[in-house]
Amino acid sequence: MELFQNRKLLIATRHHKEKVIAPIVEKALGVYCFVDAGFDTDVFGTFTGEVDRALDPLATVREKCLRAMRFNNCDLGIASEGSFGPHPSLFFVNADDELLIFIDTKHNIEVVVRELSTATNFNGRTIHDQEELLAFAEQVQFPSHALILRKAKEENVAIHKGITDTATLLKVFEDLYNQYGLVYAETDMRAMYNPTRMQVIAQAAEKLLQKIQSLCPHCQMPGFGITDVQQGLPCSWCGFPTRSTLSYLYVCSHCRFTQEERYPHHKTEEDPMYCDRCNP
Repeated sequence: MELFQNRKLLIATRHHKEKVIAPIVEKALGVYCFVDAGFDTDVFGTFTGEVDRALDPLATVREKCLRAMRFNNCDLGIASEGSFGPHPSLFFVNADDELLIFIDTKHNIEVVVRELSTATNFNGRTIHDQEELLAFAEQVQFPSHALILRKAKEENVAIHKGITDTATLLKVFEDLYNQYGLVYAETDMRAMYNPTRMQVIAQAAEKLLQKIQSLCPHCQMPGFGITDVQQGLPCSWCGFPTRSTLSYLYVCSHCRFTQEERYPHHKTEEDPMYCDRCNP
C-alpha cells in the first residue's frame, strides 16, 4: 500500500514472531520489517509468572508496541499478546487467544485483531515419576514443542524453560525431584518454542493484514473493520428475532465513520431450529 511503502516497521518481539509476521506484511504493504533484540518484552508479563501482566491484554499489547516504537524512534509497529486458558464458550477445551496490533503514529492509525483458536497444546500437570513425565511429554507434542519443569505450579523458583530433548528433560526432572520431592511439568507457550502457537499468530497476522487493507469509504484510511455483531435474524416460521447474526457494524478507527452491513451471510431468514420460540 502506498501509505506504508518503503517504511520501516518494527515487530516488537523477542520470541521470533517476526518469522511468521514479517513475510505476510512485507510483501503486501511494501514495508521493511526489523526486530530490536535488546527490547525485553518480558517486562510486560511472563507465562510462568515471574512477571505478572499488570494491564489487560489489549492495553498490554498497545503499550508493548508503543514503547518499542519510542525506544527505536520508529513510527510504524506491530506487537502481539497471547493468553491461554479455558475457551470462553466451549467447556473443558483450552484456547489460544491472540491479539495483534498495528500502529502508525505518523497517520494516527491503530488496527487490532483477535484470533481465538482451540489449536493449542496448553497444558500442565504435577509429575510423580519418569513414566508419567514421558506420557505427558508425548501428549503435548514434545520435543517439537518445548516443556518447562519447576518445583510446583504456583512457585517461581527452580524454573527450567525451553527443554527440547529427552535427555535434558529426564535429567532436570531427576534433579528437581531429588531436591523437592515434587515436579510440575507444563508446556512452554513462548512462540519460538511452540510451533502450534506460531501458526495461530500467522493466522492472526493474515487477519490483521486484511483489516489494514480494508479502507474506510469516507476517509480512505486503512483499518475499516467489524467492531460489533448484531443478532436478530428473523425466524422463517414466526418472524421472531433469533440469536443468529442480522448485521455487522463497521467503524473506522481513524474518522469514526460507521456503516452497517445487513445479512452479511446472505441469509434473510433463519431455520426454525435456531428459534427460541419455535424450538425452545
